Amino acid sequence: MKRAIIAVVLVSVAAPGLFAQVREPFKLGAFEEGGRVFLGLVVRDSLVANIAQANAALEGAKPAIPADMRELIVRYEELKPRLYTIAAAATAAAASGGRPAYLKDVKSVKILPPVMPKTVLNAASNYAEHDAEMQRRANPNQPPAPQAPVPEPIPGAWERKPGDVRQNPYLFPKLSSTIIADGEAIRIPVGRERVDWECELAVVIGRPASRVPVERAAEYIFGYTLQNDVSDRGGRADRRYGSDWFLQKSHDTFAPLGPFIVPKEFVTDPQKLGQKFTLSGNVMQDSSTDRMTHNVYEMLSYASNIISLAPADIISMGSPAGVGTARATPIFMKHGDVAVCTIERIGTLTNPVVGSAAVTSGR
Repeated sequence: MKRAIIAVVLVSVAAPGLFAQVREPFKLGAFEEGGRVFLGLVVRDSLVANIAQANAALEGAKPAIPADMRELIVRYEELKPRLYTIAAAATAAAASGGRPAYLKDVKSVKILPPVMPKTVLNAASNYAEHDAEMQRRANPNQPPAPQAPVPEPIPGAWERKPGDVRQNPYLFPKLSSTIIADGEAIRIPVGRERVDWECELAVVIGRPASRVPVERAAEYIFGYTLQNDVSDRGGRADRRYGSDWFLQKSHDTFAPLGPFIVPKEFVTDPQKLGQKFTLSGNVMQDSSTDRMTHNVYEMLSYASNIISLAPADIISMGSPAGVGTARATPIFMKHGDVAVCTIERIGTLTNPVVGSAAVTSGR
């Protein structure tokens, strides 16, 4: 028995390329250490391997490692065997108590946004319960509306199958300049104190996508991450053109993203993931991605019928019920709060909240 264990250890040390056959789950992210940015592979949410350094240190074929996440996504199928090798070697090193130079504690490095997409799209009212709570907020003294008629299809963008009685999908753009990383502060804008949360699953696009059928949408997904779709509920003080999505959704810091990306092969079913948001330790949202009105594949298909999606673009799938503005007594984020969005198997995104007085003073 001892000889067998020793043999396994020797094989793992001598031929780490064999680890490529092992599907050790991992996540991918961007990090900074000593002023240098690197792509990292995260195992067990606690250790990060510098991919370039690990690639150089381990035996086997040494493909060129990309400098940014977008290129890694584009080349993922080519790089996947090497990433599996790195993940397995990192896990084995951690289990043995060893710590090669390429392996760091996640807490010892700075986490950056895992990707900086060119396009960010967010779903609106994609959970029936959230749609209902926002309708009640808008019309608090009116009885519930009767069942809405089945909408017409959207020519060229969304065709309806027989028996589909759902509302049409709804997406809006959110500026990529809103993106911040795990651990960075959500800053309440000056004069805009009604700032809300929305804990959301976000899809990362893996390949160019244009007019993708729903049935093939999974082929265009690289992986999944989290977004807190921070929202300004203060309104624009007039009724011009209805809702002002730019004012509501695109202030600086209004899109915490990450902390990491989970490649899709490690997510068995994106529609069966627990979803929770806490504000300073108090549970505000507690739901599941199975409550979505339109699933991730339908939303990707719909978006791709309007614009051409590129690798590393993001589609955030909307918020479950439990936002602050829809409560009998509204609750909004304030200075000193900590916003925590958690989605099962994907991770936990944590951001402190800084009030407008601190923003004004430059703190």
